[in-house]
Amino acid sequence: MTKITTGASVSIDGYISGPEETGFEHLFAWYGNGDVNIETTSADVPINVTEPSAEHMRELIANTGCFVVGRHLFDITNGWGGKHTLGIPYVVLTHSVPDGWERSTEWYEFCTGTLEDAIEAAKRRAGDKNVGLNGGTIATQALAAGLLDEIDVDLVPVILGGGRPFFRSLEDGPFVLEGPIKSVQGDRVTHLRYRVVKA
Repeated sequence: MTKITTGASVSIDGYISGPEETGFEHLFAWYGNGDVNIETTSADVPINVTEPSAEHMRELIANTGCFVVGRHLFDITNGWGGKHTLGIPYVVLTHSVPDGWERSTEWYEFCTGTLEDAIEAAKRRAGDKNVGLNGGTIATQALAAGLLDEIDVDLVPVILGGGRPFFRSLEDGPFVLEGPIKSVQGDRVTHLRYRVVKA
């Protein structure tokens, strides 16, 4: 059964980026502090992690069939050049298709409907694998709508003091999580997985 998940590298104070898109050198330092290579689609984005982190990443990559991302992440990565770094298809939730991009290819598509529409499009691409949601607004909306099944946190020992939170303000909280149902200690990162308890 397809699960709807979200995951991110997160600071101790709950941010997935610092103010003005800063802090990534801390949040993703663990991507380069080991000697196990995770294959990517870009020579400009090497991932070399410790064996515990590599095992964690291999499992996530193997079990994820499609991502749903927001326009903000798409824009700051330039759509990963049309093919996600991890070689996983993605659906972009946006108000409009950006200039110069096809609406749909083998590796991506744009959805100008609702979050539910984007998740359904991702499910079609994912087959029997999981759908991974971008942290921030999309993850928050999915949690509020009761669509989210699991949350992966790559907890990094840094306090950013502000920026873009993993989850934005939620009027209907608190949301109770079960777990961690998985915990892996890497080098300067702790990989945690929680199950969302449905009401």
